[in-house]
Amino acid sequence: MKVLVTDYAWPSLDVEREMLAEVGAELVAAETGDEEELIRLAPDCQAILTCWKRVTPAVLDAAPGCLVVGRYGVGLDNIAVDHATGLGIAVTNVPDFCVDEVSEHALALMLALVRKVVGFAAQTRAGSWDNAALGSMHRLRGQTIGLVGCGRIGQATAAKARAFGMEAIALTRSGRALPDGIEQAASLDDLLERADVVSLHVPHTPETEGMIGEEELRRMKPSAFLINTSRGALVDQTALARALSERWIAGAGLDVLRAEPPDPDDPLLGLDTAIVTPHASFYSEESTADLQRRGARCVLDILRGEVPETVVNPEVLERPNLRMTVGNDGA
Repeated sequence: MKVLVTDYAWPSLDVEREMLAEVGAELVAAETGDEEELIRLAPDCQAILTCWKRVTPAVLDAAPGCLVVGRYGVGLDNIAVDHATGLGIAVTNVPDFCVDEVSEHALALMLALVRKVVGFAAQTRAGSWDNAALGSMHRLRGQTIGLVGCGRIGQATAAKARAFGMEAIALTRSGRALPDGIEQAASLDDLLERADVVSLHVPHTPETEGMIGEEELRRMKPSAFLINTSRGALVDQTALARALSERWIAGAGLDVLRAEPPDPDDPLLGLDTAIVTPHASFYSEESTADLQRRGARCVLDILRGEVPETVVNPEVLERPNLRMTVGNDGA
C-alpha cells in the first residue's frame, strides 16, 4: 500500500513512516504538491495525507484505490470533501489540533498591537528612546473582545482574554449555547460595533468568504483592532489596507493572508499598523508531534478497516460505494 503526502511543515515524515509501516504502507512524498504532480502520483495510492495543498476533484478522480484523505489540521477548505463523499472516500481531520497555540498567537498579536510592541522595538533598535512617541495606549481590563466563531479555539481565546480582565462577546453560526462568561452577540454588526478587538475564528466557506469587507470595517470603532488567525479569505485585504491607511480602525494582526506567501508589494506589509506573521500560529514542537501522530493514526485506522476517531463526512459510511471495509485488516 502507498500513502501520498502532498506537503508537510515539519523536518521529516519519520513519525508517519514508522506508524504506517505497521500495515506495510509506503509513504510517497510529493515534491511540489501541485495538482499535476498529485494526479500523476495518486493512481497507486490507497490514502492521501495533506497539509495545505489542494486535493481537488481531479486528484480524487485519479485515485481509484484511495480509501481516505486525511487532513493535517482542522480546516477542510483545501479538500473537495463533497466530491470525496460521492466517490465513497472518507475524509478525516484533527479537530482539536493547536487550540492552545492559535489562541496564544491571537492574544500575542492583540498584545503586540495594544502595547505597540513592534513599534517600540523598532524605535529602540534605531537608537531612539521615547516612550511617548507612538501615541496613547489603553489598558485591556474592561475592554471587549469580539469572537467571530466560538468553537474550541474561539473559546480558548476568550478564556485567555478574560484573564486580562476583558469582556467577551461572540457570534456563532450554530447558535449553540456559549460557555459562562461569553455573551452571545445579536448579530455581526452588533459585535463589530461593540468590540475593541475583533478576532476571527470561523472556517473558510462560501458563506464566510470576504465576510470582513469595507462595510464591516467601517462599523468597527476607530480604536479597534482586527485579529485573524483563521483563514486569509475571510478578509477583503484591499479594504483592510485602506481601513488601516485611512485610520478607520487602529490596527490589524494577521497570521493568514489570501496569498501565502504574499506578493512583496502587498500594501499590508508596509503598514506600521499591521503585524503580519507567516501562518505560524499553529506551530509548537508539541502541536506538530501531536498532529503527525493523530493525522497518521486516522489513515492507519482506515487502512486497518477501522473507523477513525474523526470522520468529517460521516454520511460516507452509509454509502453503498464506500471504499473502506470495516473489519478489513488492511490487506
